[in-house]
Amino acid sequence: MISPQMVRLLQPVGLIALTATVAIALGQPAAARNQKLSRSENAQLTDDPQPADPEIVRPLDREASVLSLLGGQRLMSEAAEAVNDSDYVLAVKKLQEARQIFNQLSNFYQELAASFTGIDNRIADRQRRQAVESAELRDEATYQLALVHRAKNQPELSVPLLVQIIRSQNPTRDLGKKAYRQLFELGFVDSPYPRPRDSESTSSNQ
Repeated sequence: MISPQMVRLLQPVGLIALTATVAIALGQPAAARNQKLSRSENAQLTDDPQPADPEIVRPLDREASVLSLLGGQRLMSEAAEAVNDSDYVLAVKKLQEARQIFNQLSNFYQELAASFTGIDNRIADRQRRQAVESAELRDEATYQLALVHRAKNQPELSVPLLVQIIRSQNPTRDLGKKAYRQLFELGFVDSPYPRPRDSESTSSNQ
């Protein structure tokens, strides 16, 4: 059993030990403390743990992101609703945004396809298909935009868009034919395509 006298004797000793410990800690050179901290921070920076769920490193949600095919298609749906409400100003805005997104996607996928050609043809082919799909949607958005300008009695804005579609799609494809028909109806061109006899010849061969 410790007597009160011993407690009184030990208290100064404990205080001295505590004071010495604090002095040692405070007397530690700042450079040494910083060096320990740097080692700890570097260890955290160099650690590269693999996440259990790979989805957490993919911040682009294709269903919610604007920079995606679904994002552009969503804008086209909003434009169609605006047309139904006769809000042509909003429809033009939405279709222009959709065209820009699809065009960016097509360019990005083309660049990726070119980069992976000869390295990983599987990835290159996939990116090439996505580039074509994006371009198709861009041209469809362009065609809808041309129709909206025509509905607003602005043929001078429709014509360059229709020419772009024909150059991109080729006059023999469905969207190219529709674009050329619009040019003919607007009076920008005076030769119909396909010509009536071409249509008759095609029908007789079937």
